Amino acid sequence: MKKAVITGTNSGFGFLTTLELLEANYYVIATMRMTADSSRLLAEARKRGLANNLEIYRLDVTELENVLNFKDYLAEQHTHIDVLINNAGYCQGGFIDNLADAQWRHQLDVNVNGVFSLTHHLLPLLKLSDRAQIINIGSISGYIGLPGMSAYCASKFALAGFSESLRIELLKDNIFVSLVAPASFKTAIWSKGLAQINETQSTLKKTVLNYALQARDKGQDPKAVANLIKRICQSRKPKLYYTIGKGAHLLLLVKRLLPWRTLEYFILKRLAK
Repeated sequence: MKKAVITGTNSGFGFLTTLELLEANYYVIATMRMTADSSRLLAEARKRGLANNLEIYRLDVTELENVLNFKDYLAEQHTHIDVLINNAGYCQGGFIDNLADAQWRHQLDVNVNGVFSLTHHLLPLLKLSDRAQIINIGSISGYIGLPGMSAYCASKFALAGFSESLRIELLKDNIFVSLVAPASFKTAIWSKGLAQINETQSTLKKTVLNYALQARDKGQDPKAVANLIKRICQSRKPKLYYTIGKGAHLLLLVKRLLPWRTLEYFILKRLAK
């Protein structure tokens, strides 16, 4: 039975991916920052008769001591892991003139530095697997910068670069790195991301907020992303990049083909509507 570690499993993609992999006969070590939120996941796993293959561990990827303790626990209890899914993250919305230094740093600490730290320290356990995988959950916002999302976009751009480098470094060890870049899906990540922008601010800021709210309300079912992650786990030779969601492929094509000046014009025109 393959063993998978998944971060950020109390809701959204992490919650659903945990259940998908349990259904696919994986043993899952599901981590979350607040294990008080674990009741819903445990209840669903028990309902499906899958709880015997599920462990829940309190993990804050920004706390080095916590990460090191988790690594030691895994080494003692499981000897190796086959899959690491770096899903923990959040969206810090807000225009640059409203963001505090601490907000910017925390965004990078969770979405980038936390991914590096956990991956770095669990790598020896991944190398003990005959064939291992690292799946990083990025975003379409890691391909194009959007107003009111500078901190989040910066973190996801960084995660893409990290994933590319890591992929080339680890192929020789039979470890496949993949990056999943979802478009807009209905998850709790939007709640915190939009809280920094309010309707009392400038016209552009109000427009961005309204556009983001529409994207959230029209977001697709996150089960599609969890199902994609499961398929990547089951693939013999997974690719590096996977995009998913309405408009994601078109946006990437447009970004590659159009000069920035033209793309900038269309973004501002879209917001003006």
